[in-house]
Amino acid sequence: MSWRSEYIWIEFIAGSRKTSNFCWAVILFFGSLGFLLVGISSYLDKNLISFFPSQQILFFPQGIVMSFYGIAGLFISSYLWCTITWNVGSGYDRFDRKEGIVCIFRWGFPGKNRRIFLRFLMKDIQSIRIEVKEGIYARRVLYMEIRGLGDVPLTRTDENLTPREIEQKAAELAYFLRVPIEVF
Repeated sequence: MSWRSEYIWIEFIAGSRKTSNFCWAVILFFGSLGFLLVGISSYLDKNLISFFPSQQILFFPQGIVMSFYGIAGLFISSYLWCTITWNVGSGYDRFDRKEGIVCIFRWGFPGKNRRIFLRFLMKDIQSIRIEVKEGIYARRVLYMEIRGLGDVPLTRTDENLTPREIEQKAAELAYFLRVPIEVF
């Protein structure tokens, strides 16, 4: 999603609040809760899950291992829920031709560096760069090359844009910023 005028381009960046993250957090939570309940029921020798008889699982070693996997899964699930709640990675890219400034803002994890705010002068932008790696783990990322500072990524690594979409986005941005495009 983006907003454009003659002099200003604002590109909104989606964070961790995505359907896939919600699905994985729910699946991981209930799966790990099931593992933990089976491990506890094997220790207590009671059926905490009615459709799964605990007599089939010995506490040592299967019950301990299932309890460990359940606890580990709950920790990972709680981490996912925190990133979703804090919406880590969301923000915006603001390109202002009138003032000659580029602002990049992202939300991070809570703490001293929760707000990540980068500010560059447009005259320091050398090019827009597209990095394409095809194969099993295809990756297409758009970068902004800043003089003296290196490359700043403008798209998420998990965004999965098609080659046509990333080319179009790079062409439009390069035209707006009046800089060349490089492909790697």
